[in-house]
Amino acid sequence: MNTHNDRASYWGIDNDYGVLNDVLLGKPDYFKWVEAGPLIGRTLKNMHKTGVKFDFDLAQRQHKAMVEIYENAGVKCHYLDSDPILHRNFFARDSSAMTPWGALICHMQLKCRRADYHTAIKFYQDNDIPIWQYATAGHFEGGDFVILEPGTVLIGYCGERSEQEGSEQVAEFVRKEGWDVEVAPIPALFVHMDGLVVPLDKKLLVTCLDALEGWVVDWLKKKGFSFVDVEFNEAKDLGVNLVSLGNKRVLSMSGSSKLNEKLRVLGYEVHAPDMSMFTLGGGGVHCLCQALRRAPV
Repeated sequence: MNTHNDRASYWGIDNDYGVLNDVLLGKPDYFKWVEAGPLIGRTLKNMHKTGVKFDFDLAQRQHKAMVEIYENAGVKCHYLDSDPILHRNFFARDSSAMTPWGALICHMQLKCRRADYHTAIKFYQDNDIPIWQYATAGHFEGGDFVILEPGTVLIGYCGERSEQEGSEQVAEFVRKEGWDVEVAPIPALFVHMDGLVVPLDKKLLVTCLDALEGWVVDWLKKKGFSFVDVEFNEAKDLGVNLVSLGNKRVLSMSGSSKLNEKLRVLGYEVHAPDMSMFTLGGGGVHCLCQALRRAPV
């Protein structure tokens, strides 16, 4: 029989760019566009000018195409239970965050997502995956927990989603494990830190430098990181929000055309499905997933 330590060493990530083995997703069975923060808020407020409309069937096809990319890349997909009340829980990034020590259960601020922790806890318990900590001091969401590399975490907060109190509590959890961590405010427009910084490879980050505080950029440079910069216009539409599959493979999105070209020039195999129903609806491919297991780097 496996011990707790065996399970903790099997499940968990100490990086976000090694080969992805297992991923947590959801099923958008009850997806609809509702007022849920600045990203979808822009969509709803401008629909009368842009002409964009929600298409449930298209959303299902887009999500299925994303899943097929994971499966073809050899990634095992796991799923949160769908729920008609928790109709946005398929944005699996935010109700929990995976760490080397087990899952962090988050405390979400949006009323329509406040109980998403229920399906997250159920998933981890049903699959015998250790739960490491619970965010309780203030609201904290998984999109603000970015493992830059083994031993280093960058945590964000915009106030409308994660709050400083929640982020500082989680940072202290990480420090007690002996890791280095920095906490930084971000513009509410980007919602979470993974709208501004996502690891791509060893010492290489996809970032929107124009939207990061200067001291954060300086801290990252001192850590030896280089950047694939995403211009503000593309970043505000979730251009940064990609997923490294490992081995120079990337799950991006068709809307991130300038970034995708940069990545291809750098030698990456870029998968860029149309995810417009989701990006217009509040989240990109990184928001839709939670890495459960990656190869060590």
